[in-house]
Amino acid sequence: MTSLARLYDLDPAAAARFRRDGHIVLPAVASRAEVDEYRPAIQRGATTLRREQRPLSERDTYGRAFLQSCNLWQVEPAVERFVRAPRFGRLAAALLGVERVRLYHDQALFKEPAGGRTPWHQDEFYWPLDTEQTVTMWMPLHDVTTDMGLMAFADGSHRLGDLRGREISDRSEAEFAALVAERGLTVSPTPALAAGDASFHAGWTLHCAGANETDAVREAFTIIFFADGAALREPRNAYERFDAAVWLPGIGVGDVAASAINPVLA
Repeated sequence: MTSLARLYDLDPAAAARFRRDGHIVLPAVASRAEVDEYRPAIQRGATTLRREQRPLSERDTYGRAFLQSCNLWQVEPAVERFVRAPRFGRLAAALLGVERVRLYHDQALFKEPAGGRTPWHQDEFYWPLDTEQTVTMWMPLHDVTTDMGLMAFADGSHRLGDLRGREISDRSEAEFAALVAERGLTVSPTPALAAGDASFHAGWTLHCAGANETDAVREAFTIIFFADGAALREPRNAYERFDAAVWLPGIGVGDVAASAINPVLA
């Protein structure tokens, strides 16, 4: 398969915007040809690891938001090559301003036709890491329009830290929507994206996504990176305890988060 060793020419001004706003959209992080080549392996991995089998109408708000499959790189060799692409890891490190990053985990996030809104939330609520140097790359596997359920971000919210301590839910939607209004935070919606474009957002950046109003599945693949050298801290909730066990296996509290499934990616 095609190598993804070619690096991305990141404009320093773009990195500065990311650090200011907590999010950024970058064009052509992967070429359309590259995405087309790796997409079937991502689709296979998503199918293999899919656990949700209930009809959409029988799921809660989280379940209606997207079909989530994680660590596809462990079941599909082609996805492993995609996840380990030097281009992605070095771009994540450059945005964070660190020398190296490690893999937390990957995800396929497929929003079905009529799939519901993804409520406002902060990703880092789930992560038991002692660093705020985290970033998620969100890449569509096909051209996506704004009515397919693209994300919106609250500018600068990553600088506010843990705002509510809420899991993705109707409650997080209501509380964070009120907070955005109360604090007068600017909300920046993601524009239509082409296959291989990518958004990047920091772990504490407040974000949400609309419903999928089309009759096509919105296919996106994400990679979560964190700064090399970060340690596992004492988990503060059940979600962090789950993440510590699943994504940082064998790592003790206070130890560097460097298990066998957290390779250096840059």
